Amino acid sequence: MLNKKFGFYATVALAGSVFLAGCGDDAANEGEGGGAAEPEFISVLTGGTTGTYYPLGGAMATIIENETGIDTTAEVSQASAANMTSLADGTGEIAFVQTDTAFYASEGSNMFEGEVIDSVSAIGALYPETIQIVTTEGSGITAFEDLAGKSVSVGAPGSGTYINAEQLLEIHGMTMDDVDAQNLDFGESQESLQSGQIDAAFITAGTPTGAVESLSATSDVNIVPVAAEKAAELIEKYPYYAEDVVPSGTYGLTEDVPTVSVLAMLVVQNDISEDTVYDITKAIYENTDQIQHAKAEFIKAETALDGIGIDIHPGAQRYFDEVNQ
Repeated sequence: MLNKKFGFYATVALAGSVFLAGCGDDAANEGEGGGAAEPEFISVLTGGTTGTYYPLGGAMATIIENETGIDTTAEVSQASAANMTSLADGTGEIAFVQTDTAFYASEGSNMFEGEVIDSVSAIGALYPETIQIVTTEGSGITAFEDLAGKSVSVGAPGSGTYINAEQLLEIHGMTMDDVDAQNLDFGESQESLQSGQIDAAFITAGTPTGAVESLSATSDVNIVPVAAEKAAELIEKYPYYAEDVVPSGTYGLTEDVPTVSVLAMLVVQNDISEDTVYDITKAIYENTDQIQHAKAEFIKAETALDGIGIDIHPGAQRYFDEVNQ
């Protein structure tokens, strides 16, 4: 578990009670909010190295460290669901997560059935996470219904991608039993598509996604469309989805492909002080020009509170109240 200053202060206070009673003034070193912590190190939990979270997390870690002076690193992780659990366990301070996954955690539903996570709050929304049903030219898959009976990567059980796949299959009158479901991460999906071991893969990530770009370097990539009427049906039942498009030119596509998306967001441990989270939020949303990724254009203070279904950290709320007033 990562050390934080509040642990250091507790040690100093204990020593002081024995040797220097009455001489300390630890309260002056704590953040606002009744003793909330100011970390001396921040771990930003991202996702796999071939997804979108990891490169964005690396850029944001650099920004946070430069702007706040807090030693900050981006960590590879198993992404959304695992990130929520890790923050709840105290093994990270900030994490990338899908808005739908964060909502499930706050409700104790789906992959968090019976386990409500209420120790994590939102910093803000970032960009659309596009649900990409990726296949190759030789697979013969051109429509969603063609997935039936095929070997399809659906992500790890309980992951955000897995739930997305499950819900899209449901809307199309199918279940996981109708496909030969493979529980692969993005990098494994790329390699398996490239070698012909699987026919298609669900990948929920900002476009362009590194794994799919790597695949497109050696294979003709197709993205299976989600028809407008099916997108509308999905959104009506699960309102955290939105219509989206994989643009022409991405992965060598010759036309726009309609699909759906959820949002990527940043979350933070509740016990990080209001002042610290304010500084972190300000650092990220005011320095997006330093993020060398196509998704940086979507990261805006004006839309940072859109689509968030969990509580906002008071420090982040204070920043957005200031800039959006």
